[in-house]
Amino acid sequence: MYYERIIDQYLSEWASRPNHKPVLLRGARQVGKSTAVKHLGEQFKYYVEINLEKRPDYKALFQPNLDVKRIIPQMAAMYGTPIIPGQTLLFLDEIQECQEAIMSLRFFKEDLPDLHVIAAGSLLEFVLDDIPTFGVGRIHSMYMYPMTFDEFLTANGEQLLLESRKQASPSSPLPTPLHEKLIGLLRTFMLVGGMPESVAKWVETHDYLQCQEVQDDIVSGYEADFPKYKKKVDPQLLRMTMRSAAQQATKKFMFSQVPGDYKTAEVKKALELLIKANILIPVTHTNSNGLPLGDGRDDSIRKILVLDTGLMLRLLNMAIGNITEITTHILTATASDLVNKGPMAEMLAGLELLHYRTPNLQHELFYWLRQAKNATAEVDYIMGSGTQILPFEVKAGVQGGMKSLWDYMRERRLSQAIRCSLENFGQFDYTDDKADGALRHVCIFPLYAIQLVINNLTR
Repeated sequence: MYYERIIDQYLSEWASRPNHKPVLLRGARQVGKSTAVKHLGEQFKYYVEINLEKRPDYKALFQPNLDVKRIIPQMAAMYGTPIIPGQTLLFLDEIQECQEAIMSLRFFKEDLPDLHVIAAGSLLEFVLDDIPTFGVGRIHSMYMYPMTFDEFLTANGEQLLLESRKQASPSSPLPTPLHEKLIGLLRTFMLVGGMPESVAKWVETHDYLQCQEVQDDIVSGYEADFPKYKKKVDPQLLRMTMRSAAQQATKKFMFSQVPGDYKTAEVKKALELLIKANILIPVTHTNSNGLPLGDGRDDSIRKILVLDTGLMLRLLNMAIGNITEITTHILTATASDLVNKGPMAEMLAGLELLHYRTPNLQHELFYWLRQAKNATAEVDYIMGSGTQILPFEVKAGVQGGMKSLWDYMRERRLSQAIRCSLENFGQFDYTDDKADGALRHVCIFPLYAIQLVINNLTR
């Protein structure tokens, strides 16, 4: 059964355009890239899917030259299906296995502009680094991630609940029973995560242990790829770095906490490769003195997120042993305790902030950190909203616990902020008597409603 994904709309819009570039679909392994393209293929009269890892014989078509007018008829003959511009969707999967195939994408735009071509693959970022003449301007990249909470709700048949939530706002909270039901489903989502195979297993069985088996297999698959990353990187170091990132999630990443007698430069290289593979997601410190936020970035100060909450829990289990206490806490803790204890809520918030944004761009996450002596302060996420900076805090209580946010708003003279928690929707104003008496307005969005936050931002 196919579960609807956000990217479906974007792929469908691309397919309907009279002018379209070949698409390179990028993202970590097993986030659903191939399945989404196959689903799009149902809109076409013909669908041709060639997996260059399973069918290495097709690589020979790209060897003599990159003349796509020669390649396509030969490919159609080998596959046994017509490849006709306007009628066929051609999908080149695992395209990282053939650099020449990647290089050929630019010529589809130039020589066969009416043919719909999508390519996808694992560890593409590594291969693209080695291609000096990648088709800039002739190829359109889209980025795909694990399933969002909204997609999880849809997969579980909760469309009516989702529609009710979409109608809520800080000025119009949800009825308490709906709010509590969404909190319960969010707890489940934290454990099941958004990897499509794990979500499908949950829909089928409602068994957390079977979902964990799927997640363990995915982690094992990632580790099986480690020897492919770069020839001189120790696969064991990559494993240790990945598991340490799970332990350090949402904290400033410390290279020294990676087990083993490794030099900082070695750990740094391993971390960068895991980021390139889209397994780890950096949240970079920015001084946020203006927009774009990247102008004030400091790449030496970063928090690290794992691409999926379910996978993070499995990595923690591999790193520290039994995590029954953590999973029990997620399922039974009070709302305030669940948000304030451990990294799960903050990490989920960051991933959701990333996953709901348009896949047509590769977005980054930023945060703000002040490390002055006796004056430490941190704002969990910093976003851009139009021409304004929008601070974003993951907190629980209405009273207290927001000193860093107030300090930041005061220093930047900001009037708007977001607090994300397991509270119901709400809002409040704060008169800043420590500054110039300015009014600070804070909107409260539950963790299950981050999609609504993104809807209010300039994407």
